Amino acid sequence: MARVALVTGGSRGIGEAISKALKAEGYEVAATYAGNDEKAKAFTEATGIKTYKWNVGDYAESKAGIEQVEADLGPIDIVVANAGITRDAPFHKMTPEQWNEVIDTNLTGVFNTIHPVWPGMRERGFGRIVVISSINGQKGQFAQVNYAATKAGDLGIIKSLAQEGASKGITANAVCPGYIATEMVMAVPEKVREKIIAQIPAGRLGEPEEIARCVAFLASDDAGFINGSTISANGGQFFV
Repeated sequence: MARVALVTGGSRGIGEAISKALKAEGYEVAATYAGNDEKAKAFTEATGIKTYKWNVGDYAESKAGIEQVEADLGPIDIVVANAGITRDAPFHKMTPEQWNEVIDTNLTGVFNTIHPVWPGMRERGFGRIVVISSINGQKGQFAQVNYAATKAGDLGIIKSLAQEGASKGITANAVCPGYIATEMVMAVPEKVREKIIAQIPAGRLGEPEEIARCVAFLASDDAGFINGSTISANGGQFFV
């Protein structure tokens, strides 16, 4: 029986590529989304991957959604916590609402996604947790105090979970993408994109599929001795 993988924010952008890559590896995949019903429907029709709508920032919604996924597909063995938002502003202009919205989705949302499946993983003696962090969680970024704080916090989560889960066959790792050619980045004015690319030694933006391949490896049996680690996929832009 195929292992079940849950990908939050899994119907668009990097999450879409991850969902497709995991399905190609033989996993039964469930992808969550927050609000774009039309895109989620088109994604399911194109890929055959089931989509589920809930707010990862709400624990009760997450728990109920996860219970529905497990009722439909079976116990979740792999969690890819990918859902994330930005509410950018220089710190002196950042509002408490902008701070809280990003914290709720990008940081608390990771807790809400992993916590309900953790007991089952421990009982079964197997689990793969992959959190999608960011280069900006490693180095910081102007006007992203909220976002950078959450993505740095995500790295603390995986390092701690790695220690707690290792004896139970659970690994927890992170991928920190650099600038990737998603809808969001490609919507940036061309002159701004050129300035971004000029900072990347590889001389180009990354592709969503390149991040997806990192995730597929970390989810595999072959990655069983890799735990608490971070893959920096940024074209040489930043080293840790």
